[in-house]
Amino acid sequence: MPDLLYRTLVWLDYRLAVVFAVGLPLVLLVWAVARREGALVRLLSIYWKVASLLGISVLLLIDARPLGYVLALVAEVLVVVAVWFWVDLNEELDDLPPWRPLPLTVRTWRWALTFYGVTAAVLSVSALTCLAGGVNRPVCQAWLEAPRQLHQVAVRVFGFVFGGELTPGLTAFFGYLALALYVVGLLQWLLVRLPRFGRVAGGF
Repeated sequence: MPDLLYRTLVWLDYRLAVVFAVGLPLVLLVWAVARREGALVRLLSIYWKVASLLGISVLLLIDARPLGYVLALVAEVLVVVAVWFWVDLNEELDDLPPWRPLPLTVRTWRWALTFYGVTAAVLSVSALTCLAGGVNRPVCQAWLEAPRQLHQVAVRVFGFVFGGELTPGLTAFFGYLALALYVVGLLQWLLVRLPRFGRVAGGF
């Protein structure tokens, strides 16, 4: 694939992520809280817990850490699983009137997120070559452009608020710290809650 076309697809992936993985679920969470829809609030709260891995991958990609490429792929798969996995939430969502705006929008978002997540995961697979071939190739650099531009904005905000410098290395440190906490939480769920409660969301 030509480098320019690949770079365009990567940027499209990031833009779609802003819409379907950040913007819409944030609006839906606020909407569900305002409407006091318990099942939808739980579904979207779980989504945000799982989707935080996307943010962690961005933190690592800012400093061109190869692990960031792997986490981006894993996160895209997990967020799709997270919105369909729960038996109790699926049943409660099915019981909501399909013509009501909020349940209809959540159903539409779930399908749109699924389509985005699958296509984004397919694209992310191509970035796994960066683990062995180094991150200086055009394919790898294409994935670093958006995180680094976001980092430039964060540097100005960090400097204004804290009066310090937010270096890429410090950002990666925050990413590794967040990843450690994420792994601890995931293992606790896999080893304790899943065997005990199965596919019931409960207090997850």
